[in-house]
Amino acid sequence: MSADLSKAPNEARTALIAAVGCYVIWGVLPLYFHLLAVLGVGSWEMIAHRTLWAAPWALLIVMLSRQGGQVMAVLRQPKTLLILACSTAAIFINWSIYVFAVNSGHVIETSLGYYINPLMNMAAGAILFRERIRREGAIAIGLAAIGVAIQTAALGHLPIISLGVAISFCAYAILRKQVKADAQTGLFIECAYLAIPGLIYVLHLQSTGAGHFGGGAGVTGLLLAAGPATVIPLALFAWSARRMPLSAMGFLQFIAPTLQFGVGVALGEAFTPMRALSFVFIWLGVAVFAYGAWKRTRAVAH
Repeated sequence: MSADLSKAPNEARTALIAAVGCYVIWGVLPLYFHLLAVLGVGSWEMIAHRTLWAAPWALLIVMLSRQGGQVMAVLRQPKTLLILACSTAAIFINWSIYVFAVNSGHVIETSLGYYINPLMNMAAGAILFRERIRREGAIAIGLAAIGVAIQTAALGHLPIISLGVAISFCAYAILRKQVKADAQTGLFIECAYLAIPGLIYVLHLQSTGAGHFGGGAGVTGLLLAAGPATVIPLALFAWSARRMPLSAMGFLQFIAPTLQFGVGVALGEAFTPMRALSFVFIWLGVAVFAYGAWKRTRAVAH
């Protein structure tokens, strides 16, 4: 009994480290794509290598988790495979928007998308699954809507990148909610779907001499790193999410867009007073959202 009690704090600490680790990786990922762009790699080539090399890493995670049997079971379920095909399309759209945005100097806009994503998830939960929105949640959504409106005025058009990132990831979350399989199993199936077109495109680039794979140890190593850079944070997220309260994950998820925002500013992206004002409302919405999560944690603890 005492061994179990001593094990619990260690597991909680490890889960916290894993959660922070995954959000930090996601937060600094723009630097990785920016470095590849500096080396001359185009966005579609980056995406193709990401889809290609993620598959073997996802398979490794499945093997380490001993979920091979679950993968085989999913492969015998046409409905589940169809849902995972749809979630694959959603995550591919998300990755594509993200990579193109980073490489065209719109990292700050992607950070806005990931700030509003949890608030969009909350609204989608209320509409689609009749989940209750508490007062803090409604206020947070309202503040985020004001922030998006100000961002629209600052840009002179709707923040398409921000909304595209948030909507595609929200759609991904909704679809994955319907899949009765562990996260690692679903991720492997999704990566398997994407690996084939990814391989075809990489082979096409290499055959025409336009590919960068094999063009030097540095760029080749970076392209190979697309696999672990994609799968490891997802695996850390899945592992920690099963061992931490959702409210705690709710606090930590804002690490990634905060780091992305910092990266965008560091890369010299335009940050006008109007855009700053829009982020003030977004951050206020985030603070209200986090306060509501903290209140629920306190209520459960007592």
